Amino acid sequence: MTGPDKDAVFPLAHYGRLCFLKNIIRNPNIIVGDYTYYDDFEDVHNFEKNVKYHFDFINDKLIIGKFCMIASDVTFIMNGANHVTDALSAFPFAIFGNGWERAMEGSVYPNKGDIVVGNDVWIGHSATIMAGVRIGDGAIIAGNAVVVKDVPPYTIVGGNPAIVIRKRFSEEVIEQLLTLRWWDWDIQKITDKLPYLTRMEIDKLR
Repeated sequence: MTGPDKDAVFPLAHYGRLCFLKNIIRNPNIIVGDYTYYDDFEDVHNFEKNVKYHFDFINDKLIIGKFCMIASDVTFIMNGANHVTDALSAFPFAIFGNGWERAMEGSVYPNKGDIVVGNDVWIGHSATIMAGVRIGDGAIIAGNAVVVKDVPPYTIVGGNPAIVIRKRFSEEVIEQLLTLRWWDWDIQKITDKLPYLTRMEIDKLR
């Protein structure tokens, strides 16, 4: 056997609160890699509800890599939440019409870009990821963290705003892991190497 079926919605028998996320996503602007799972205390379909201010006309994307672990109540704040801050008022007058339609001509709403989550990333319960943030491969986001800036690979962050707690490994090991990119291997090779992936035996992954 080579692990669970990546196309299964619920990979754990008789447990409907953990899903392989890509298999339930309906929004084409949310892109999720194989084996990434989402665990929800109530209903896994809450995930898309927790991607906030994700308006079609903005066309920003939430991109999540493979083998990620996402806990219940994680929230992603997309660019639709942004307001103009270089004017006397941040109020979005134009969206209300009725004579205000042209109030913001020449103004541009801030767009910080897509949210991109790497591979093998663990995002803890009730963490919040803000628009434009990039989270590197192997990073860990502590529960209740508010991530407002990019997170380097294999780095643990926590707090509000999230700050670096520590690196998971030495720079040498991080560089080796980023070169190996084990998440892109054939699933048979991943299965064969599980005894080393689940320990600190990087030399045996070659």
